[in-house]
Amino acid sequence: MLKIFLAFILTTASVNIFAQEFNATIQVSSRQIEGTDKKVFETLQSSLYEFINDRIWTNYSFKIEERIECTFVLNITERVSSDIFKATLNVVSRRPIYKTSYNSVMFNFIDKDFEFEYVEFQPMDYSDNTFTSNLTSVFAYYLYIILGLDFDSFSPMGGTPFFEKAEAIVNAAQNTPEKGWKSFDSQKNRYWLVENYLNSSYTSLRKCIYEYHRKGLDIMSEKVEIGRGNISESLKLLQKVFKERPGLFILQLFLDAKRDEIINVFSEGSPMEKSNAVNICKEIDPANSSNYQKILSKS
Repeated sequence: MLKIFLAFILTTASVNIFAQEFNATIQVSSRQIEGTDKKVFETLQSSLYEFINDRIWTNYSFKIEERIECTFVLNITERVSSDIFKATLNVVSRRPIYKTSYNSVMFNFIDKDFEFEYVEFQPMDYSDNTFTSNLTSVFAYYLYIILGLDFDSFSPMGGTPFFEKAEAIVNAAQNTPEKGWKSFDSQKNRYWLVENYLNSSYTSLRKCIYEYHRKGLDIMSEKVEIGRGNISESLKLLQKVFKERPGLFILQLFLDAKRDEIINVFSEGSPMEKSNAVNICKEIDPANSSNYQKILSKS
């Protein structure tokens, strides 16, 4: 009996130590593809689900409730041949806010340069620093980006090791024919995304991620005014990045993810907080000035 109990304890401890990092939802859509066998897409969806959720991606222990919520929507746009596909990939990740049921969007991006080969039932081979397939490399890349952002939100610059892993995937993919990995393919692709996050010129944005979430949203459940005040200060870090590089890729991604949230946060603020937030947001996100104006109209 004692041996059985000890075995149970060891098994439980093992699960806690190696708990998976992600609670991911995967959707593979083939609506744009007609006249082909759709079963392969069901198999692909199942394989991707297991690849993401069953694999260990870090050396950290994640409790079940701490797993990162994320969604991947793979929209197949063309079947080039029996085993080669073109697609777009929408990646969304969310972060729970302390002592609330609210999940804040951290990342929302559509990758339009995604071509991959997939043979039904093939194993999802992947190894860090080695390019084995475009399919697994792209998904691993975005998982490391998600981890980088999540860790940045809990400690200043805490996501660096994961952004470096994403960068290593980019470097390993430089000799591949698939698009999205090279600096000249586009100004807003996988290469530039991780380059921006690791570029020392834009560290203020990553510091903002920590200030905004850990010192802002996480505190607001108990100390609303202090949390909102810290979010106000974090917006100044975005303003600093904007003055350094207007139109920066990751700055726009941050604003796209947070725009509605920022409006909601400051709609309940003091007149001065509202005015300051609106002025900064209109400056750094001029295309959406009318949206931020809503902050002033709410009482």
